[in-house]
Amino acid sequence: MPRPLWSGAISFGLVTIPVKLMSATEDRSVRFHQVHTEDLGRVRVRKYCEAEDREVSAAEIGKGYEVSKDTLVTVTDEELERMPLPTAKAIEIVAFVPAASIDPVRLSGDSYLVQYDGQVAAKPYVLIARALARNTKVAVAKLAWHGRERLVLLRVRDGALIAHVLKWDDEVRDPSELAPKEVTVTDSEIDEALQLVDSMTTDDISGYRDEYRKALEAVIEAQAEGRQPPRPSTEAEEPGGQVVDLMAALQKSVRKAQAARGEGAGDAEVHEMPTAKKKTAAKTARKAPAKKTAKKTTVAKKQTRRQRGA
Repeated sequence: MPRPLWSGAISFGLVTIPVKLMSATEDRSVRFHQVHTEDLGRVRVRKYCEAEDREVSAAEIGKGYEVSKDTLVTVTDEELERMPLPTAKAIEIVAFVPAASIDPVRLSGDSYLVQYDGQVAAKPYVLIARALARNTKVAVAKLAWHGRERLVLLRVRDGALIAHVLKWDDEVRDPSELAPKEVTVTDSEIDEALQLVDSMTTDDISGYRDEYRKALEAVIEAQAEGRQPPRPSTEAEEPGGQVVDLMAALQKSVRKAQAARGEGAGDAEVHEMPTAKKKTAAKTARKAPAKKTAKKTTVAKKQTRRQRGA
């Protein structure tokens, strides 16, 4: 279990629950050091004071805010801790909202496990967790941490409380101006898109893996052992950047998704859209029998004439 990053209490009406916060996720990214390519010497980032033109230690570094071009004010950690905020050492629940009402774009990506602190906190902790588990609501709370007040979402997972940091309203940009204007989409295309959604629907995403990290680790392993790194697949990829028949692309995607799930093509009703080539082929197929019939008729007449002449 990771070490606690914060300790305080959940404030729930008149109920106080001592808790600790621990990171709910871990970063598994492959990290590189900056090196000098000539001799592989490590490249360091050193902190210099502009006024004294010298390197300074971490103990000498504080926080400064630029109120104007030539004016800085300092704020110490002690002053931040003494700010009169009710959320300084508490996760103060301010509301309960339907889970579906939270726009995922507001999730900052920072998630924390909420652990009860001490046996006295066990019962109220379980109380709020089970209350949340019995409905579709989540708790919205405020928390002062790392030099700012944050909005957090509390929900239940496997009987434990999870805290997700949310963006404030003024931190979320309006995407409406980016939406395409005056684009016509037919009902048939929407139905086909919905069919593709259904064919790709799953209740479990635990099987997905970070293929980029896996490939990167293979490259690093090969370099460490003095081998050539793996080469990319030579399989031809479909050309991109081309204008395609949207309906045909949707239908092909549905069949591909069904094949990946082991489903037969008969599980979904797929309507082929006739193209210009298909229409031409159909006309040719109808004309072909007429030519063959005419040829057979001519041959039959010649045979009859020969028999009469005999």
